[in-house]
Amino acid sequence: SRLAPLLFVALCACSALPDKGSVAAENARAIGHETTLDRILGEAEDANPGQSGFRLVGEGPEALAVRLHTAELAERSIDVQTYIWNADLTGLFLAHALIGAADRGVRVRLLLDDLNARAKNYALAALDQHPNISVRLFNPVVSRQGALPLVGEWITDGRRLNRRMHNKMWIVDNRIAIGGGRNLGNEYFGASEGANFVDLDLAMVGSVVRQASASFDAYWNAGAAYPVALLNPGAVNEDALQGLRERLAETASDARSSEYASALRGDGAVQRLIQGDWAAEWTDDYRFVSDDPDKVFRDPSPELSNVLAALVPALDAAEDSIRIISPYFVPGRGGTDYLVGHGGRIAEVSILTNSLAANDVVAVHGGYSKYRADLLRGGVQLWELKPVPGVDASWFGSSGASLHTKALSMDGKQLFVGSYNLDPRSTSLNSEQGVLVRSETLTAEFETLFAAQTSGNRAWKVTLDEEGLRWSDGSEQFDRDPQASAGKRFVAWLTRWLPVEPQL
Repeated sequence: SRLAPLLFVALCACSALPDKGSVAAENARAIGHETTLDRILGEAEDANPGQSGFRLVGEGPEALAVRLHTAELAERSIDVQTYIWNADLTGLFLAHALIGAADRGVRVRLLLDDLNARAKNYALAALDQHPNISVRLFNPVVSRQGALPLVGEWITDGRRLNRRMHNKMWIVDNRIAIGGGRNLGNEYFGASEGANFVDLDLAMVGSVVRQASASFDAYWNAGAAYPVALLNPGAVNEDALQGLRERLAETASDARSSEYASALRGDGAVQRLIQGDWAAEWTDDYRFVSDDPDKVFRDPSPELSNVLAALVPALDAAEDSIRIISPYFVPGRGGTDYLVGHGGRIAEVSILTNSLAANDVVAVHGGYSKYRADLLRGGVQLWELKPVPGVDASWFGSSGASLHTKALSMDGKQLFVGSYNLDPRSTSLNSEQGVLVRSETLTAEFETLFAAQTSGNRAWKVTLDEEGLRWSDGSEQFDRDPQASAGKRFVAWLTRWLPVEPQL
């Protein structure tokens, strides 16, 4: 019996990913003139030569609607890259829409990080059975079911499995792309009956879409991306696909009759989108940036972050203001000193992050909290999101809120939106992407969102006096993390002292 644990670990250590030698490279379908999106968006591109169009998508219902509406319009291809895809109302409804597109002859490629996807292995394998749908999993585990094999692989190969693909992108006909902070699931679209995420996407048209497609192709063809049919060939079969079709058809029927669907139909922004009233800000001053997918094979280092490399010069060039929203904010000593340096140089450095009560990853708050006082002493302003949305929030059925937006602005002129958190994990461990765009119009929209989210009914402002930290919303003041449970306080306190910051 004493040998059993050692035998278990030894068996897991012998497992290996399959040979990818026969997997052919695939690339995005070239744009043309024959599809509906070619005609509509091609005309817009021709009217704005050398530029790309951008639109902020802040509300969850609009973010879901733009994905569903573009899937309905797709005639050539849909490429989806995501970190999380939940098997809930909106997640399954999106899958139903993608099968519908594939049934019309649209080529669908789905690239998911395997940390979350493994639990949905059989549904993903069923999708792969469709002749027009291909599913690949990024940095997968070898075992496709069972807790013990998974634990064994983490014990023997945890260094590799700790590296994740955090990118999010939805690309249709190589003509329109939606990317930013959102994963696919109820809480990202304002459809959860519990807490919903405050999130942000950029919808994009023009040449930037082809850059996003090139990034998708790099990940799709990367050494870490494995076809699900290689990982679990027995699960890719016609019976599984038919069973999934029946489940998705039932889910789609439930979704159409849900309170969320009713709210979606009545949403003004959604209706304008469906009717084609969809304004975009056009500019040639932008940069799409994505980490190298092989980042996950290399020793962790900030130098591997292409996203950080693009952001630092933009931050250094700021002359008046920097406003940052980062839900998982762990600046570390170097990042704290960097932000404090800017706090002493320009008029305003403001940061909004999750409060301890609102944070869904408590350990991250512990990593952030030990730098709060230094940031405040250095002239950086801090706000922390409340766990309950304000009275003017529009999340449907929400009893709570948590920040998930990853964005920042400089001088009211330049804006970044992406998947990148200001923390060690995004910088050195995970792969990330985003768009840096110069536009006073888009930046003003973001800063309006920032002002709303830092108002007293949405967030506490954190300050420092001779007696310590203070939290205030203008009507109440606290001398410790507000509304946080004893359990959360303990985990956050413990994380401050454990040597885990590089993992946060």
